[in-house]
Amino acid sequence: MTTNKINTWIPLLFSLAMAIGMMIGYKMRGDMPTNRKFFSLEKHNTLQEITDLLNSRYVDSVNMKTLTDTAIQAVLAKLDPHSVFIPATEVEATNEEIKGSFYGIGIEYAMIEDSLNVIHIVPKGPAEKAGLQIGDVIVKAGDSAISGIKIKNEKIRSILRGNEGSKIALVISRNGKVQTLTVGRGMIPLVSVDAAYMIDSSIGYIKLNKFSSSTYKEFMNGLLTLKKAGMQQLILDLRGNGGGVLEEATEIADELLPGDKLITYTEGLHHPKKEYRCRREGQFEKGKLVVLVDEGSASASEVLLGALQDWDRGTIIGRRSFGKGLVQEQYNLSDNSALRLTVARYYTPIGRSIQRSYKNGTKSYYTDITKRVTNGEMYTADSVKNDTTKLYKSQAGKKLYGGGGITPDYFVAADTANIGPLPLQLYTKGTVNDFGYKYYKRNSTLLLQYKTAPQFIRNFTLSPSDVQFFETLAAKDSINIKKITEKEKTYIAQILKASIARQLFKTDGYMQVINMEDKAIKKAVEVLQ
Repeated sequence: MTTNKINTWIPLLFSLAMAIGMMIGYKMRGDMPTNRKFFSLEKHNTLQEITDLLNSRYVDSVNMKTLTDTAIQAVLAKLDPHSVFIPATEVEATNEEIKGSFYGIGIEYAMIEDSLNVIHIVPKGPAEKAGLQIGDVIVKAGDSAISGIKIKNEKIRSILRGNEGSKIALVISRNGKVQTLTVGRGMIPLVSVDAAYMIDSSIGYIKLNKFSSSTYKEFMNGLLTLKKAGMQQLILDLRGNGGGVLEEATEIADELLPGDKLITYTEGLHHPKKEYRCRREGQFEKGKLVVLVDEGSASASEVLLGALQDWDRGTIIGRRSFGKGLVQEQYNLSDNSALRLTVARYYTPIGRSIQRSYKNGTKSYYTDITKRVTNGEMYTADSVKNDTTKLYKSQAGKKLYGGGGITPDYFVAADTANIGPLPLQLYTKGTVNDFGYKYYKRNSTLLLQYKTAPQFIRNFTLSPSDVQFFETLAAKDSINIKKITEKEKTYIAQILKASIARQLFKTDGYMQVINMEDKAIKKAVEVLQ
């Protein structure tokens, strides 16, 4: 072939090679890890056409990001209540809850009278190493003034948190003197175990507030510590625990169930059946077990509850759980937002799905808890309406139900006798929490004599002058304490003592005081004994 003929064919050969390459790329696009399409023979869908028209033809400028986010949320609302779109601004906080930690300086704080007060300091954390103390007031952080101005909590959080190892200069006021401390940010745990203590010489108590990636480890630390203290029986409190990481719940179930028992299984249209089974000898397979549950116990909590109930392992006390039997996976999107999509249902060992119906829409689904109040289910066991068309039996032959949460073995009514308008105001305005902190600041030398929460509970009593101090604080919040009933006074005295215990021994101390009069705890102890 002559050179001239070759030159004639070269453009055609290049065109043919390009066409073949584009066709191969088009065929391969479904296997690529990205959703971006550099070449497509497909027509735009209606949503894309409308978006293009809004961009090119609408009378005014349009924030397409906001419109797109709204459209995505509207689409997901037609699927189920738990498939959600997470905007980019919220992804980090959402991931922190799952991970069970974040990067910050390691303090708990409260805005009191427009001043940012340091309420607690994480032991061995960055703030403690830098010399911060409880009672310090943070005036300025970096270039941002914090105290003496109106500032939202989200803004404070964004200022104090940052990348691991990054530093921030804090201007603080301590005993009237101003000084500057530099704090390096580090990993700060978001604790899952609110409390782990011995109720008596043989009964241990553990409360879990969520299931994050660190929950199993925290649970085991608490469990083994209680076993060393002589625990033979356990009360596991899952009230208000909205769930989280499924695998953490199954790991805990493995510690409580003997043998190679099935804990749960998941299955969906595009999600092949997956079983979660016990794999090892657990640390608490034989001791008596009671689990506390209420309408706030959901998802991973219900996985654990369902496994224990199906295998007749322990006794469940409280009120019917939330009723969430759907499994979500999170997918990160190109604009740093995320999609948390329902991919499967989970089932208890005997095949129960405890998912409540959501056929009437998301709003109706979430107001079901309110309906439980109005129809009496929160107050009397006879008002609980189980779905009798979904009847099952446990290993021992006990009747169990699907389609609406986990029904406890023993019912305990919601205790609303003490929550009148005035006590409710004390909570909503933060008066109770402010009291614990301010009381500590005024009496720190006196309080440091109490080395343990049980010692504090046995020996501490509020004096008349302490009550007068609280009345003064309440008056500043426009609350007249003198109008409350005698029963409310007893309750308020308890929560004030608990707020001081929180200041001394954190949530563990608070729970030990509050649980003294808790009806579900009393019922659990009765069942165990």
